[in-house]
Amino acid sequence: MKFNRPWGLVPLAVALLMTVAGARAAGPDVTETARRAWQLLDYIAVDYAGAVADGKVVRESEYAEMTEFAQTAASALSTLPESAGRSRLQLDAQELKTLVASKAEPRVVAEKARALASGLLKAYPFPLSPARAPDLTRGASLFASQCSACHGPSGHADGPLAASLTPHPTNLADRSRARERSLAALYQVISQGVSGTAMPSFKTSLSDEDRWALAFFAGTLAYTDAEKTAGAAAWKSTASAREVVGTLDGLAQTSESALAAKIQPTTAAQVIAWARSHPAELASGAQSTSLTRTRLTESVAAARAGDRAEATRLALSAYLDGFEPLEPALKARDVGLMSEIETAMGKYRSKVATGTTAEIESTATSLFALFDRVDSRLAPSESDAVSTYIGALTILLREGVEALLVVVAMIAFLRKAERRDVLPYVHAGWAVALAGGVVTWLAATYLVGISGASRELTEGFSSLFAAVVLLGVGMWMHQKSVAGRWQIYLQQKLSAALNRRTAWLLFTLSFIAVYREVFETVLFYAALWSEGNGLPLLAGLASGIVLLGILAAILLRTSARLPIGQFFAASSLLVAVLAVVLAGKGMAALQEAGILSVDPVAFPRIDVLGIHPSLQTLLAQAAV
Repeated sequence: MKFNRPWGLVPLAVALLMTVAGARAAGPDVTETARRAWQLLDYIAVDYAGAVADGKVVRESEYAEMTEFAQTAASALSTLPESAGRSRLQLDAQELKTLVASKAEPRVVAEKARALASGLLKAYPFPLSPARAPDLTRGASLFASQCSACHGPSGHADGPLAASLTPHPTNLADRSRARERSLAALYQVISQGVSGTAMPSFKTSLSDEDRWALAFFAGTLAYTDAEKTAGAAAWKSTASAREVVGTLDGLAQTSESALAAKIQPTTAAQVIAWARSHPAELASGAQSTSLTRTRLTESVAAARAGDRAEATRLALSAYLDGFEPLEPALKARDVGLMSEIETAMGKYRSKVATGTTAEIESTATSLFALFDRVDSRLAPSESDAVSTYIGALTILLREGVEALLVVVAMIAFLRKAERRDVLPYVHAGWAVALAGGVVTWLAATYLVGISGASRELTEGFSSLFAAVVLLGVGMWMHQKSVAGRWQIYLQQKLSAALNRRTAWLLFTLSFIAVYREVFETVLFYAALWSEGNGLPLLAGLASGIVLLGILAAILLRTSARLPIGQFFAASSLLVAVLAVVLAGKGMAALQEAGILSVDPVAFPRIDVLGIHPSLQTLLAQAAV
């Protein structure tokens, strides 16, 4: 493998110009065109300084190539399909050409090229980070077998074939170049190759994971072991570095020079050296939207190609496989943002089903902006323990109150009816549900992975079942809300009404009402625990249990003092509201699992009432 100097990219630029020239006739691969344009912009940002200094050309051949690259990138942008940001990109591309032509300062050109590359990525997104932490051991092995012949065993461009190559292989250990180049840029070179040089494309010969492993390993060669060791302490003590580089997305796209613009340069070098050498630490210490972005990008590409079925499948995967695992941590830090993402992803799936390509791309662009906010909120911070405690507490209260209300209503009813002999069925239901939660935790932790689809289906069907049962119970209680009717009912032998079959129904309702919440809570807690915040999480759990116990005592005591008529009126209203809430949550869960379609409507989202802005959920709640 050989990373060459930029003047070896002339054939790449020519190839891209040929693609541009035939784009309207042949229909270009949008993602591929955007990738190559991004790669050229990255080369301009990194290597323009080697062509111009103090307003003068210092290397004529390299300056000619910078001019060519700027022109090629601008031409490529003009062939991309219409989007919300294309006109702005074209203006910026023309400005970049002007800056290069006027021999502007390298810093100014680099800033403009990087800003244009960033805008290109937002308007026409494609993956620029690995879906999971790369294996550097694998990367080292690949480098030894694929790259060392040219670049040398340590990346100093002194391999046995180096002397015979023109242009000479890039010195990967050269800090002046390494500090300017991101891992994403290395990955692009490995994937695309450099035409006209000995640097081939590894896109077909190596998997995506292998190419990322190779990029990460190559990105460590310019740093010393001392810097990598010092970086561990610098990472823990420098909050601003964690905010910028805190995820695999941030690490892949951040160069040392970009980080040095925000923190002390020596610290920036140490942080980059350590983080590139320990990507798994970032993957376990902070979650990111890498997989979500990848799946969504693939979905947009499938939609552009006219394959709506594949686009829908990838959109579901983006939510279920990519975003859902992030929900526990995000709920603990920003529940409002989580709701925005869920609504926006539902809207995206709707556009994939019925919208135009432009609408699909526009909705995806909005989602990528939300993902930036998610990554920022999930980046490691000094307040992790506090946010975990608050998250564990609020999750338990939010998930537990609904189940508590259902169980308390049944217990209060049986006490009023003087049928304490049926109470064991209700208590057995919630007790078995809690035991089932323990089994679920053990299974999710040690045996199998519970997929996002399984989770949504469990929540959806159990919610709808509970809603139907509660609807029947509420109607029955409403009939008994007049004291005279209650007395007649008692005279007609309550024992005949509360037979064994009804008792088992109460057991089932108690179990379902509690287990659906326990199931959700267990998965949330398992995800939060993986962040290494065990004690704050347990403290939040204990506090939530105490508060739920106090609430249960208050509700039971209050219900015991109510007259018969008021008790049944209040109880029927309570279970009716719960039935509406559960109907909305059940329909929304089935939509998120891809079982039901999503037709967005202009309506506020109110999570506590199970109200989601879609036609299906609102109609179901209206029916209840």
